[in-house]
Amino acid sequence: MHIMEGFLPFEHAVGWTIAAVPFVAGGLLAIKKRIRDKPEQRMLLGVAAAFAFVLSALKLPSVTGSCSHPTGTGLGALLFGPVAMAPIGAVVLLFQALLLAHGGLTTLGANIFSMAVVGPFAAAGIFHLARSLKASFAVSVFLAASLADLSTYVTTSLQLAWAFPDPAGGFVTSFAKFAGIFAVTQIPLAISEGFLTVLIFNALARFNPQELQELKLLPADKARA
Repeated sequence: MHIMEGFLPFEHAVGWTIAAVPFVAGGLLAIKKRIRDKPEQRMLLGVAAAFAFVLSALKLPSVTGSCSHPTGTGLGALLFGPVAMAPIGAVVLLFQALLLAHGGLTTLGANIFSMAVVGPFAAAGIFHLARSLKASFAVSVFLAASLADLSTYVTTSLQLAWAFPDPAGGFVTSFAKFAGIFAVTQIPLAISEGFLTVLIFNALARFNPQELQELKLLPADKARA
């Protein structure tokens, strides 16, 4: 998903950066308020950030100018809300660009928008929709994490197709090509990420259900997912 350094045209790089900035700023305010009100959640916030960093660093070669990997943003989006994941994802992507040559500085805005904005909002929306349809907690978490992962790659495919439309078929053909290539590696990765996120939530629900109850993810009468 990480679009590599210098791959996007200048105007696209600037545009995606401008689009991502309000979410990062809003997320910083949300995290500041959360830590002020509940300082004991700092450790859990660090876990969410570390989870996103480790999973999104496990890259596989894919489309030219990009790669495939889990995103890890679903966990934090469900724990702290999608807005909080924008600055967390921005820090993760910045460190990966600087330390791992994974992504880039000029494409940072585009990568933030796909992984740290679209993915987390998709996770939160899908989770609440699944719960409203009476899906179990575990199924809701699985759907949220796996589909958030896929939504990130759909967004990256849109970004690449917009920047590099097919000479014959235009935007639609280019999008189909990018998305089709991503799908080969990303669908299995998304399913794996969904199961891993469920395991983490099951551990939280078993050993520290009060955390999930305070975050309004688990009913007060439930001890596990």
